[in-house]
Amino acid sequence: MKIMVINGPNLNLLGARETEHYGMTTLEDIEEGLREIAARAGVEIECGQFNGEGEIIDFIHRYGTGADGIIINPGAYTHYSIAIRDAIAAVDLPTVEVHLSNIHQREDFRRESVVAPVSLGGVWGFGSHGYELALLALLRRLGVQ
Repeated sequence: MKIMVINGPNLNLLGARETEHYGMTTLEDIEEGLREIAARAGVEIECGQFNGEGEIIDFIHRYGTGADGIIINPGAYTHYSIAIRDAIAAVDLPTVEVHLSNIHQREDFRRESVVAPVSLGGVWGFGSHGYELALLALLRRLGVQ
């Protein structure tokens, strides 16, 4: 079984960027923690971080046919990328949206997600632990745990 973990623009700067919203944990730390959880469950993780919208779509197309689920933090694309939303819908995989900060406590424009309608659910506001919660929820949904 394989789970895709997709991170959008600027998430490569975690640990240094706006730490009051996103914390001090780096993306590498998050990915390492996910790999440990996945390994215990006998699941493979395929991670990718992309600053470009097209790169995210290409990653979904490339790995979507061989994956069993998606965890995605689309970053700013959350709020307006119909193209990413459509790519997720096209591969028709169980998807969990994750955000480090609580998008509903932030600026008005951050409260809308175009990805939510094609996701099983979302986890936001729990910092880096949100990724772990998303993985555990997805694994349970897939019948792994």
